This record gives sequence, structure tokens and C-alpha cells, in this order.
Amino acid sequence: FQAETRKLLDIVTHSLYSEKEVFVRELVSNASDALEKLRHSQLTDSKLDSGKPLEIHISVDEAKGTFTIQDFGIGMTEDEAISNLGTIARSGSKAFLENLKEDGTAGSTKDKIIGQFGVGFYSAFMVGTEIKVYTRSANPGSKGYCWTSDGSGSYEIAEAENVAIGTKIVITLRDDCKEYAQEARVEGIIKKYSNFVDYPVHLNNKKINAVQPLWTKDKNEITEQEHIEFYRYVAGAWDNPQFKLVYKTDSPLAISSLLYIPQRHMEVLGMQREEPGVSLYSRKVMIQAKSKALLPEWLRFVKGVVDCEDLPLNVSRELLQDQSLSKLRQVLTGRVVKWLENEAKSDPKAYNHFFEEFGNFIKEGVCTESESNRANVAKLLRYESSAGTTGEVFSLKEYVDRMKEAQENIYYTCVPKRKFAEESPYFEEFKEKGIEVLFLYDTTDEFVVNNLREVGKHKLVSIDAADIQDSALENPSKDDSKDSSASEDEVLTKEEAKLEAENIADWFRQTLGMQVRKVDVSKRHMSYPAVVTEHDSPAVRKMMAMMSGAAKVGESDMPPTPTNLEINVNHPIIKKVWAVKSQNPEFAKQIAEQVNTTEKQTVRWRCNCRLFFSVLI
Repeated sequence: FQAETRKLLDIVTHSLYSEKEVFVRELVSNASDALEKLRHSQLTDSKLDSGKPLEIHISVDEAKGTFTIQDFGIGMTEDEAISNLGTIARSGSKAFLENLKEDGTAGSTKDKIIGQFGVGFYSAFMVGTEIKVYTRSANPGSKGYCWTSDGSGSYEIAEAENVAIGTKIVITLRDDCKEYAQEARVEGIIKKYSNFVDYPVHLNNKKINAVQPLWTKDKNEITEQEHIEFYRYVAGAWDNPQFKLVYKTDSPLAISSLLYIPQRHMEVLGMQREEPGVSLYSRKVMIQAKSKALLPEWLRFVKGVVDCEDLPLNVSRELLQDQSLSKLRQVLTGRVVKWLENEAKSDPKAYNHFFEEFGNFIKEGVCTESESNRANVAKLLRYESSAGTTGEVFSLKEYVDRMKEAQENIYYTCVPKRKFAEESPYFEEFKEKGIEVLFLYDTTDEFVVNNLREVGKHKLVSIDAADIQDSALENPSKDDSKDSSASEDEVLTKEEAKLEAENIADWFRQTLGMQVRKVDVSKRHMSYPAVVTEHDSPAVRKMMAMMSGAAKVGESDMPPTPTNLEINVNHPIIKKVWAVKSQNPEFAKQIAEQVNTTEKQTVRWRCNCRLFFSVLI
């Protein structure tokens, strides 16, 4: 194979990286590796010493248009400079690690060396017209050298005087890259990409990387104040985290992470949608800021850092070479769900406060997660129920644990307020028979239960559903054995009563016409004249209105949706309507229509019921 050096260098410097600013990251990483090599070599050879602290120094000069970075690390001999700088894609750091592995002395150094491709240095040609490298090996008696190139495909190397042990790179910036001679601009880049490298980074004699990479420490060594400061740094926040997680594992990937959940989020204030809050690092160097690929979108409220050493990065260290990120996402998502579940168990009060603020994110997760993971996310849901008091919430598991022995389904009702649920005609039978009902107050809850459908073997069923099949509802209630209050002259045989009930239902069906799909005799135990079943929920109706454009002119422009009506033939109003239909059919029709209309608006039922009763009785 043959390659034109100038063309290859042009590809590396102009086509490999998406942003010019990453040259700072690459050079800082190289400097960090040089310091780590010296630190490790000193363990076996005490003669190696730069005489300087293990630090990285960067200086910028706007007047001269230069960017300079210097480390007091291992340095290079003439041969090493020719080999490492004069050969594209030869990684001195990788070669150093391979030698350590052969000797069996790699130790912790293998986790601290960043470079692996041998092209990071050439990123400097993206911004520079000329690059000078002053270097001197830490080996005793080594000479200093100056390596010079303009990136045109050739370089010069010569001995130089007064060169300190280590490496200094001086870049003369291009006219369109003078921004990298501005201190504020460079400081921002260092903090963005290289704030957590192992060694101090100074910019114009000011230490920049003051924040420690806490995720590398044992969780018992991290103080509460350190957690607060680190959370505020990565989240750009001023509050304190309510939950925190230090998560480390070696399988299936080597992961070190530090995650936080804030006290509140901005979406609740009507602000713009939250951005993902977790950044991806590899060996303490940032790969993706606020990565959208680390966690599913519904977990965008989580803040923190994930460092994965096993990521197969491409040459520019900006993208991954295979599907490892999807595996990382799967592992992290499962761990975050488990984390929240554990928080709910250890401190239910604190978790309920969290759910009050972030519950809509959890509900979004139930609706958007894959079917295999949906049940796990559903464990995080919390709802009020008829078994508790106002403000008291329960998990779906707690509901299941309290289910009656013969009960088959989990029952819920979607209402704006608890009062409406407790006064609902649908709730009456469940209350009568001691069957717990979940109270769902948000319109999004309807979509949640429709996506979830079941918990374990128990189906989620709305109490206003038609023809509910459940052994617990078939058991006789305490009033089922009581005789009717009707006089003996009005008592009918069972067959006659059944026939009359069917006739009443048939009359309602004919009278209401297109307003109903069908009318059935209700089997529910209730004190109301009728109930509507299989009707469109408010959320569904609103969505239909938006899709049809009716929402622009008001929902009242939507044609009424035919419903299924169940009538209680034993109720005085129904009996009275049936009795007066012959003498005053128009009045009876008006009352039948009012019964149907009122049942669609059950929140106003009680006042209307009293009105009907006073008119008819």
C-alpha cells in the first residue's frame, strides 16, 4: 500500500473532527498521558525526574495569536519524537501500555492512559499555520529538541537549548482561529472536555480543573457537601439533589457513574422541554455532553456523569464503532428504575414528594417504554385510592396485595377530583362491596392505563366499563337479599319483571334514537336512574377535537358521540317515566333525553336528580 503523506495529513486534520475546539481536548489528553507515563516509570526508576510538579500549563497570547501547552512529563528523545510525531496514527501511549502489559506491570496505569489512536496531536493543524514542539526526555543526560511543521507533509527536527524535561507545544493560530487565543474561550473548552483529567490544568497561571471526578471514588468516601457541589456543577443548578446514586459495575461493561435527581424541574413552569442531563465520559474525558443516547427521553430529568472505559470509540473519539451504547443505555435504564424503586421502599414519604413533582415523567415512561420494561417502570406509579384518604397514594403492588380473594381485576376511575369519584354512580357498587378503586386525576393517566393494560395477571379495568366480569362483583351485597319496598299489588313475577324491564329498555332505545348505540337493563347495584358505559373519555374527546380542527372553535362544535346506556328499572324516576309515557309521551321523551344527557355529565348528577324527582313524584 502507498499513501501520500500530505493528503493523509489533510484528511486527519480537516475531516476527522466535527469541531475545531477538540484540539484542546486532544492536547490536554496527550499531556496527561505524558505525566502518567513519568509517574509510573518513577516507580521502578527513581532517577527519572522532571524537577517540576506533575502539572499541565496552558498559556494564550491574543497579541501574538499563539496557543501554548506544556507538561513536565516523560518527554521524548530524538528517535521518539521522529517516531511519535513523524508517523501518523502511531500511538506512543498505546505502545507504552503494550510494553507494560508484556512486563505485567500495567497496574492502575492502564485505566489512566487516554490516547490509543495516535492522531490527536495532528488536530492542532486544524487551527495552526505552524506548530513547534519542544521536548526533552526524562532519562538522565537527554538533550532537548525542537520539532517544527506547517502541516504541508514535512517536518524539521533539531537540537535546542534550555528545553525543560517534558513537552511544550506552541501553535501559531490561523487568522480564522484567533478565538483560541482568548483565555475565556479556552477555559470554557477545558471545563467542557477535560475538567476531570488526573492532573492539574493551569491556564495563564490559574488552575482550571478544580472539580474532582467524584465517580472514581468509593461512595463511602464522598461527603454530602461534595455531592452538592458536584451536582450543582454538572446540572448547572443551585438547589440540592433529593436523590443520588453512585453506580459502578464491571459487567457487562465497565461503568462508573454518579447520578442525581433535582428537587424540581423547569417543565412544570411551562418552560421549554428539559434537555438530557447525563454526559458520557471515557477515562475522565468527555465524549458526549448531555447525551441523548444514554437514557430514554422520559428520564431526561436525571443529571450526572457516566464514565465507560469499554466504549469502542472511533478515531475522533466522538462516536462509537458499534452498538455498545445501546447496551449501556439498557444497563443504565434498568439501574435507574431500580434506584427509584429502592428510594420508594427506604423513604416512601420522600419518594411520594418526588412523584408529585416528577410523576408525569414516570407516566411518559410507561407509555413509551418497550413492553418488556413497561411493567418495571409501572412499579414507580403512585395513585390515590378509595382505600386511603385525600393525599395518600399507593403503588399498584400495594393495591394488588389488598385485593379481595376472589377479585380478578384492578379497578380505576379517571376523574378531576376525589369528590367526583366518590359521588360517581359507577363507584357506588364498588364501595358497597368493599372493592378498592384507584382515583386517576390527570388526563394523561388514561393513556397510561391503556398502554399498561395489566399488572401481572390482573387487568386494569375502568369502573364505568360495560359488562365487567369479576367474581368479586358477582357476590351478593348486603342489600341484595332485601325485599322491594313496593306494595303487594305492584309485585310482579320474575318473568313479568324481566319482560317489563326489556320493554322499558326498548322504549328508551327507540325514544333516544341516534343518541345511543344501545340501551341495556343494568345489572349494577346502584341508586341512580342510569349510567353511561363505553363512552369517550374527556382526554380522547379533546384529542379527537384537536385532530378534526373543532378545538379551534370550541369543543361544543363536535357532534355528540352515541353512547351505551344502562338503566336502573327499579329507580323511581325510570318507573315514573314508564308510567307517564302513555298520558304525556312528549314529557316522558324530554325526561328520557335529560337522563341520558345528565349521565354524560355525572358531576352535576345530584342536583339534577333532585330536580327530576320533584317534577315527577
